[in-house]
Amino acid sequence: MIRSIKQDWFSNIKGDSLSGIVVALALIPEAIAFSIIAGVDPKVGLYASFCIAVIIAFTGGRPGMISAATGAMALLMVTLVKEHGLEYLLAATLLTGVLQIVAGYLRLADLMRFVSRSVVTGFVNALAILIFMAQLPELTDVTWHVYAMTAAGLGIIYLFPLVPVIGKALPSPLVCILVLTAVYIISGMDIRTVGDMGELPDTLPVFLWPDVPLNLETLWIILPYSVMLTVVGLLESMMTATIVDDLTDTPSNKNRECKGQGVANIGAGLLGGMAGCAMIGQSVINIKSGGRGRLSTLVAGVVLLLMVVFLSDWVSQIPMAALVAVMIMVSIGTFSWASIRDLKKHPLSTNIVMLTTVVVTVSTHNLAMGVFVGVLLASLFFANKVGNILYIGSEATEDGRGRRYQVVGQVFFASGERFMGAFDFKESVERVVVDLSRAHFWDITAVEALDKAVLKFRREGTEVEVIGLNEASATIVDRFAVHDKPDAVDKLMGGH
Repeated sequence: MIRSIKQDWFSNIKGDSLSGIVVALALIPEAIAFSIIAGVDPKVGLYASFCIAVIIAFTGGRPGMISAATGAMALLMVTLVKEHGLEYLLAATLLTGVLQIVAGYLRLADLMRFVSRSVVTGFVNALAILIFMAQLPELTDVTWHVYAMTAAGLGIIYLFPLVPVIGKALPSPLVCILVLTAVYIISGMDIRTVGDMGELPDTLPVFLWPDVPLNLETLWIILPYSVMLTVVGLLESMMTATIVDDLTDTPSNKNRECKGQGVANIGAGLLGGMAGCAMIGQSVINIKSGGRGRLSTLVAGVVLLLMVVFLSDWVSQIPMAALVAVMIMVSIGTFSWASIRDLKKHPLSTNIVMLTTVVVTVSTHNLAMGVFVGVLLASLFFANKVGNILYIGSEATEDGRGRRYQVVGQVFFASGERFMGAFDFKESVERVVVDLSRAHFWDITAVEALDKAVLKFRREGTEVEVIGLNEASATIVDRFAVHDKPDAVDKLMGGH
């Protein structure tokens, strides 16, 4: 226990502290932007980001991962805020937290094992594209100063680490933000800054119970939104945890992360913030800047609040070009460039799943929809592939009056017809042996195919013996098959 605490909190104090500051600076404009998307005051997003980051540092299951207000969640809140107002959003945030805690105890995070690597790759690539696209408004219809500052920022980010000694001591994104802010203040050039995004709060958050009627009507209003927020929030958090696992080569407790996200969102709702979840972009910034432990997430949350409340005059002067440069770095670092190279050597089905996930996610801006379509496609391809791995051979018996069929492979809904098509029901033989010792029956469709085969042979006057069922297959066949029951033909036909 003590060793785990030391590892999570104190094994990388310098790296976690500096990376937390970088993340805090990058969180400010995003939190404001997401608040604008949701149709609420900027402080709702800023308070949420502070609260969620601080709480998740203690309760989350993935050290080094950053959680805060996000665009994916903000998009789901627009209609609720427009039709019912902020108080109902706060109530929906509380209910979202409760549902996420329940999901954690139900171990729903274990469902992540059904998300294939091609879907994860497509999700990552789509998110990298969306992060880059989100920067385009800051680079459209602007003066040359913005392009120059952005280019200078990218130069600092990628070249500063090459500087001897100090290049490794300070995160280059932090250096980028500090240098470009100093250039802006000294030159006084006319470019957008963080202060132009919206008014920063000047007070600490306070406890705020949502002012809504506590009745079933309120529940029916907020429940659909809370369910959507729960699903999208957990999905994005689980995907982010998987990516950070890969980046750091360390495991995470995803069910604990579900509970932690729930506790964090309850805290956000009680402090006047909106629901949030893990952020892939900010998490990548944290990892790339040297953050590894829980301390980096805590520092990000605390520094964010201190800066927007007590240093707002300075923070408001950070040029957006500096943050655009950081986010472009994130999009470049997030995109899986190897996936483009692997298009030639990976199977066509894998490429289709990856590219479809990218297209659906980017076109709908809905991360959950992209992953859902990707998982559905991957499942269909897998079922088709396994369904084709079925071989049925046959040979005449020694006396020439019978035939023995050997079934090898998986029999289920995708291979049921192929199973049926392998038998010659018109052959004039006295008996047939169906050897299933190297086959596995998975579902009702497979059992029904076996029933039909046996009964067709019997109608032709052929004696049928089924042998070799393994224990699992025998269980489902004994329970649902009718060919070995009285009135078998009537029962099978009655099922239709």
